[in-house]
Amino acid sequence: MTIHHLTRATLAATLIASFSHAALAETPADVQVPDGNTVALETVGVGAITYMCETKDDGNMGWVFKGPHAALNDSDGSQVGSYYGPPATWEALDGSKITGTQLATAANGDGNIPLQLVEANPAEGEGAMSGVSYIQRLNTQGGVAPDVTCDMEHDGATAVVTYQADYIFWTAE
Repeated sequence: MTIHHLTRATLAATLIASFSHAALAETPADVQVPDGNTVALETVGVGAITYMCETKDDGNMGWVFKGPHAALNDSDGSQVGSYYGPPATWEALDGSKITGTQLATAANGDGNIPLQLVEANPAEGEGAMSGVSYIQRLNTQGGVAPDVTCDMEHDGATAVVTYQADYIFWTAE
């Protein structure tokens, strides 16, 4: 029975990996990771993004991004880390964490935050985030600023919008 269970688990892991690699192959060129890197960790971020109604740099009122907060889960749905900011920070449960610089984005349909490619800064602490070179945000669902009035009467109002996205962590080969 244990052998059967392990066989099923191995098959499930193989299927998950093949679906992930198929999805990566369909990723827009703008957010592709450069050659010479390999997938180190695949997670699903489930959380929320906070926006605030305020005067923007152009003098108009609007919803301004204030930051995310999400659990990073593995393929079994177990939490393996957190994503929060600013600055955008990915932190593993082992305490290792990274920040990064956005290199590119690509649209992902109405109502969804864009796909994203981030170049990682050196990790703080030893652990799962050590050696990460790039982070991709793929398969985004939701997360855009609310479609609610933002004017002087609502100045300072906050809105929390749920979202989900795959975060793929890469290391140099």
